Amino acid sequence: MEAKKGYKALSKHVLISPTKLRRVAREISRKPYTEAVAILDTLPQKGAGLLLKTVKSAAANALVQNKKLDEEMLFIKEIQINEGPRLRRVWPRARGRRDILLKRMSHISVVVDEIAGLGE
Repeated sequence: MEAKKGYKALSKHVLISPTKLRRVAREISRKPYTEAVAILDTLPQKGAGLLLKTVKSAAANALVQNKKLDEEMLFIKEIQINEGPRLRRVWPRARGRRDILLKRMSHISVVVDEIAGLGE
């Protein structure tokens, strides 16, 4: 029998550094959905708002695909923050030189599952 994979949501090309986003993601990993949303609502970081949007999308996917589920029955099974492409910008310096400014992007992947699946 195949193990259940959960319900997934992706956000790609988010303009924030993966290291900044991972700090926030560690706070909500393996927590119940309602608790994770409450934590993300109170955090001041930019990454919290971006993660909140993706977590809510994953929960909506779960509730659409399985009508018997309720928000209290969900937990954050997995969060992956991967590095996306980098935007390169020129930064003028003294005496006609330049530096390269890298604007880093992230790809966010959130998987939610039922709390009953926690023991599997």
